[in-house]
Amino acid sequence: MSETLLATEEKQSAYRDYAAPQRVDGFDTVREFYRLNHMNQTYDFVRAKKAEFLQFNRRTMTPWDALDYLNTLVDDSDPDIALPQIDHLIQTGEAMRVNGEPEWMVVTGFVHDLGKVLCLFGEPQWAVVGDTFPTGCAYSNKVVWSEFFALNPDIKRPELQTKYGMYEHGCGLDAVQMSWGHDEYLYHMLKPYLPLEGLYMIRYHSFYAWHRENEYQHLCNAQDDAMKPWVQRFNPYDLYSKNPNRPSLAEVKPYYEDLLAKYLPGELRF
Repeated sequence: MSETLLATEEKQSAYRDYAAPQRVDGFDTVREFYRLNHMNQTYDFVRAKKAEFLQFNRRTMTPWDALDYLNTLVDDSDPDIALPQIDHLIQTGEAMRVNGEPEWMVVTGFVHDLGKVLCLFGEPQWAVVGDTFPTGCAYSNKVVWSEFFALNPDIKRPELQTKYGMYEHGCGLDAVQMSWGHDEYLYHMLKPYLPLEGLYMIRYHSFYAWHRENEYQHLCNAQDDAMKPWVQRFNPYDLYSKNPNRPSLAEVKPYYEDLLAKYLPGELRF
């Protein structure tokens, strides 16, 4: 893989370093984010949020309306940069484009964090961003800041703390109640428009315990195994394209306007 717009191999070890984050305010901000996230993301909370938000009845916006909102949002869970989210999306898409990735993958990269507009509806960041993990079964210690799961009420529900919990062997990730956030929200919104590979990238790009650490394989089915390499192919663009230099939206906007018009409807229901 060419790394024209990606961090060099020597610099990649500095990314996702939660003990010594690149971001100036990173340690305290990110630690507090995960304390709240792991404390509040229960199995019942996830199901309630799906019922609340997957009706997509709050407003109708063009994709660019949503992207404009992301120009005001800085992700509290990110230890690497403190740039507005639109900059991250441009960096991701441009790195894919320069490397000659398929067009559907470039548009996937450009919109993969669009679900963070949940913050526009008053949702706290701990219910929108950050690494995702299965609820309804035992937590993995490979999840970042896993010690904070001790604060989660589900820890006191024995039926939710076994290896399989509410699930069965090979049930498939689609049957698993993942922690709630922008990934799951956007997956359901864009399900009619993108190929399965792109949908997996959106839905599971924050599930690092699975695609990087190979945890929770006992819940996966054949489709998950087939799609995992695509999520892993996506990951370097999402992670190593980040840099503190703000890209020029004006320069690339015409290209992405055409790309969005090709793959997505003029308006989306949020």
